[in-house]
Amino acid sequence: MCNDYKIEVINTTEFLKDGYISGITYNVVAIKEIGLGLMSIFQNETFVKQNILAHRGYWKHENEKNKKVAFERAFDNNFGIETDLRDIKGEIVISHNMPNGDEMSFEELLKLLGGRNLTLALNIKADGLAMEIKRLLAKYNHTNYFTFDMSIPDMVIQNKIGLNVFTGLSDIIPNPILLDDAKGIWLDSFNSDWFSKKEIIDLQNKGKSVCIVSPDLHKREHRCVWEKYKNISGIMLCTDFPEEAKEFFNDKN
Repeated sequence: MCNDYKIEVINTTEFLKDGYISGITYNVVAIKEIGLGLMSIFQNETFVKQNILAHRGYWKHENEKNKKVAFERAFDNNFGIETDLRDIKGEIVISHNMPNGDEMSFEELLKLLGGRNLTLALNIKADGLAMEIKRLLAKYNHTNYFTFDMSIPDMVIQNKIGLNVFTGLSDIIPNPILLDDAKGIWLDSFNSDWFSKKEIIDLQNKGKSVCIVSPDLHKREHRCVWEKYKNISGIMLCTDFPEEAKEFFNDKN
């Protein structure tokens, strides 16, 4: 579908971009081509699309991770991203490790989006950033995001001020912290591929969004694991191989 289509859907008021909102399954009531004014009615049709997040951007060389070129490539290919936030000299910057002062700022990242409301998975590497993150997201009207991996005291603050917080669930964190307050789950597998389709669907049935950490982030084989959740709608997947994931999850076989 092209961008000139508007979808009216059950139980939501959101419009679909390029024929879908990533990560959600919608039952279509009506589809209208605005330009020609033609209306076609589809009953009980379903569009399924996994939301692929490029880990530290869509990088092709190691030195591109968390750099502008990787973020531009991700956004231009309609991928959301995972990235790391720290602060230095009163400014929030993009940095996995301790910043040295020449990093891209979080505000520059939001400007780079240019109004595209793609998913941002924000790995919080330092305490005390919550109010400034909230201010900058509001300044650029960016609503499609979540924060995760923050300290417990900072998680309490982020929940209190209304940020979209995901809590962690993994083979080393079997009991998610502040699960009732969390908007979603950062589902990880540090040492083994421990979870199944059932665990994912159970979380969704509790009203939680789910972002799965792909095994490739832990240097393990990923395609056989992707098969386990290929046909689960409404999930996000964070991976170092976004193009491969896009092809894999859109293959109808």
